[in-house]
Amino acid sequence: MCPLHTADLQRIFKQLDKNGDDQVSLEELNWLLERIGVRLSLEELESFVGKSSLDLNEFLFFWKSISKQNNNKVDDHEVKGEINGDDNENDDDGEISDLLEAFNVFDLNGDGFISCEELQNVLSRLGLWDEKSGKDCTRMICMYDTNLDGVLDFEEFKNMMLLSKS
Repeated sequence: MCPLHTADLQRIFKQLDKNGDDQVSLEELNWLLERIGVRLSLEELESFVGKSSLDLNEFLFFWKSISKQNNNKVDDHEVKGEINGDDNENDDDGEISDLLEAFNVFDLNGDGFISCEELQNVLSRLGLWDEKSGKDCTRMICMYDTNLDGVLDFEEFKNMMLLSKS
């Protein structure tokens, strides 16, 4: 599952939809993918998507699919099950797996920790970072950094995400 909340993805969709037609073109979608490190030609993207633009629901499904494919965690059966609303994962295992996937998105250097700079980098690539967010990143890390080392390890990240859900 994608590490972003639906509200975040809806905001990203609106930002990508430059002409306000409630569709994201392949060019707009490709721009976003390149910003997060996914490199596809327009031909590959069109082949994958099967159309020249996506509405919000298609975008949400695409984001979930590409997130999983980018991490080698999806197969055709699983995608078809999601289209039909089936979810065969154990909720607890799926949640931990989702959190680990999200953690790895933010842990850009792969050292097992999320620094304020890594958090800002990811938010910036998604178009969600501004000066206020930078201050929030520092505050967020300080708030959940239980061992006071200035970074979040997976357990601290997991606690932050689980607390923010409730």
